[in-house]
Amino acid sequence: MANKADRFYFENFIEAADCACKGANYLVECLSDYNPEKIREMLDTMHAFEHEGDGKKHEMSAALARAFVTPIDREDLADISQNIDEVSDCLEEVLQRFYVDQIQTIPEEAVIFAKKLVDSCELMKKMLAEFVNFKKPAKLHDMIVEMNHVEEECDRLYLEATLNVRSQFTDALDVIAWREIYDRMERCSDACEHVGDCVETVVMKNT
Repeated sequence: MANKADRFYFENFIEAADCACKGANYLVECLSDYNPEKIREMLDTMHAFEHEGDGKKHEMSAALARAFVTPIDREDLADISQNIDEVSDCLEEVLQRFYVDQIQTIPEEAVIFAKKLVDSCELMKKMLAEFVNFKKPAKLHDMIVEMNHVEEECDRLYLEATLNVRSQFTDALDVIAWREIYDRMERCSDACEHVGDCVETVVMKNT
């Protein structure tokens, strides 16, 4: 069990991951009951989650700058923090594309994809809650493997969704816009997996 000083790092990761979970759940809410007239309001709400996540990353950076001893390599702590923040950034970028491209309608695949991103973010948060036990990594290993499986499911969704865009929209600009949106959704999934990769690296270094 981590001591009080070390617990900060692990708790910060969980709190940062929770910001991503809020963003992912909000994305599902936006797409499930989409109103293009409220896209500016949606962006403001999503940015609040992203901003909260930025705050957690800045707290981590400040703590690492002050720390003499850290529970694991400070470079690894910084990498994990950066990759968690990338998840929130990617989620915000999805909605930004809706604003820039003035999206009016939502294909069913987009909602399904967004729900899968919730799964990715929730699993990331659970993995980070277990991270404090990195020297006894059996559960962590199972979660990392599951994270890889979820990312593969997102890859399949991405391929099918981008393929179907051509038959769902007749306007070339809509086709381009939705391919951009799906690209960014796929990046969200990749970002979650990258957090798992960083955790796996720590486990390998310390066991």
